[in-house]
Amino acid sequence: MRVDRWWGSALCALLAGCVSVGGANSGSQDSSGDRLPRTSRADKAEEAARIHTELGQHYMQGGDLQTALEKLTKALQFDEGYAPAHTVIAVVYERINDMPKAELHYRRAVELEPTKGGPNNNLGAFLCRVGKGAESEAYFRKAVADPFYSTPDVALTNAGVCQLKNGDAAAAQNEFREALQRNPNNGEALLQLANTMYQSGDAFRARAFLQRFDALRSPSADALQLGYLIESRLGNTDAALSYRQRLLSQFPDSAQARNLDQTTRP
Repeated sequence: MRVDRWWGSALCALLAGCVSVGGANSGSQDSSGDRLPRTSRADKAEEAARIHTELGQHYMQGGDLQTALEKLTKALQFDEGYAPAHTVIAVVYERINDMPKAELHYRRAVELEPTKGGPNNNLGAFLCRVGKGAESEAYFRKAVADPFYSTPDVALTNAGVCQLKNGDAAAAQNEFREALQRNPNNGEALLQLANTMYQSGDAFRARAFLQRFDALRSPSADALQLGYLIESRLGNTDAALSYRQRLLSQFPDSAQARNLDQTTRP
């Protein structure tokens, strides 16, 4: 069964299922005679927006950005104030390189939910990606300040990456350390901290953070290349060669493998 057919049926039922209203105090009743709450037009509009947003996200994840954009535009026609639709359509606009529209929708999501961690983190990360790092910091702080935000470590990690782009490695390390205090298993923070430690000349502590990262998840080409560089700097030839072999076998077509193969070829 195609996904859009299922969602289409759900949307049809949603829009067709109007509650009969006879007067100011009227409502529908169940079989026991108890009065049931009426579904308002605003509730129906929000539900339609939610369905189209989820459908748009499905198409986006499948790589069909044109259909995703159509569904998300429809979601906002149903309910312009539905913040998740603004967030997802912002991602689509960013993927098709329409940065002005992406920024508009990221900002609109924050306007609608100004204290929520997710929209603030998303806007902060976007601003950092487009070179507005100085402005992004305030949004990362708002994200972390949300007591109900389930992943403040993600915002802190993003803030650290932004500090690196701004050339402040010391501030970046502080952000990554705070992220790990919130969530010791944040792989991105571990990898970023290992890299900044290596870049600052502290290969020994860089190794410790990279080993923690390696124990948590399947390695990336970046992580294996970094492992090779760390062990080489520490003079551990066997460990360095092990990282090199893993990189060449697991990611043979990666730029990291090509660069490492060229630099280490006899």
